[in-house]
Parts: sequence; C-alpha cells; structure tokens
Amino acid sequence: MAERRRGAALEKALLDAAWQELTEGGYARFTMDAVVKRAGTSPPVLYRRWPDRDALVRAAVVHVARENILDVPDTGSLRGDVLTLLREINATRFQLVVVMNAHLAGYRQETGTDPGDLFDPSVTGRKEAVDALFARAVDRGEVDPEHLTERIKTLPFDLLRHEFLTTFAPAPDHVLEEIVDTIFLPLMR
Repeated sequence: MAERRRGAALEKALLDAAWQELTEGGYARFTMDAVVKRAGTSPPVLYRRWPDRDALVRAAVVHVARENILDVPDTGSLRGDVLTLLREINATRFQLVVVMNAHLAGYRQETGTDPGDLFDPSVTGRKEAVDALFARAVDRGEVDPEHLTERIKTLPFDLLRHEFLTTFAPAPDHVLEEIVDTIFLPLMR
C-alpha cells in the first residue's frame, strides 16, 4: 500500500501534477479531473485547496516560478551580475518561459487575467532576488538609486523574454551583451 501524502508533500504533488497537465495539454485541455488522475488522489482533496481550475492554474504557475528562482550572482559589478543572470536564464529557462507564455494565452482569454500577474515578482520571490542585485550596485556606487525604477530593473529580463518569444530560440551571447551594454547600462548613467 502506498504511503499517504499529507501537508506540503501532498500540495507539491498536486501542483506538480497540475503543471504537468498544463504544459502537456495547454490551458484549453486542462481539467481538475486530469490533475486528480495524474496526482493519484480524489476530487475532494484537490477542491479543498483550489475551488476551480483557474485558481489551480494560478497556484501551479506560482509554484513553478518559486521553484525556478536562480541564485543571484555577485561578480563585483552590475554589468557582470546582470549578464551572468541573463546567461543563466538563457541556458536554463528558455523552454520554461516559452511554454508558460504559449500555454497561458488561453488562460488570459478566458479569465481576463494578464499572465504577468501570474509571475508577480513579489509573489514568486523574484523581486527580492533582483532587488539584492541592484542594492549591491547602489552600494558600490555604480548606480544612482533615483534611476532605478521597477521598469528599468526588469528591462534586461523583459528584453530577453521578448527575444525568446520572437525567435523561439535561446539568445546568442552577443544579443545578451547588446541588451546589457547598449540598452540597459546607458539608462543607469
């Protein structure tokens, strides 16, 4: 007899099953029943936690985003930190970004929710990570804190995501350098 899952282990199994269903079939084919079957549980177990598929999709996306936070590099310079982070995202998160954006188009159409809301950095933990990177740059005197709007802080990452979604391929290294050196860093001056 299989051991009964409880608490965090059960929730992780449910969210992992939901994510697998979402990535394999997309939002249009995503059902609570399919998640129940994949997780090897019963409907009441799932519905006690999430009242409907939209709530479950949101929870699964946040779960995956939290599990995929990268360590923030500390190379000694803002350029080095941002470029290292972009290279790591490019090497390890390309497929995740493309799959999430492709499969969540139906979610946006049906719920009116902007997929960006699902990736809210304050919910996923990414904001603290990026803020630490920029705080070090301010402490080193590389950046005037008045120039650090939220849009500027996210710009290199937004441009990399744009590159992924327009080319359906990881970005060549010269593109990452161009994002940092030609577009992003001049805004810091």
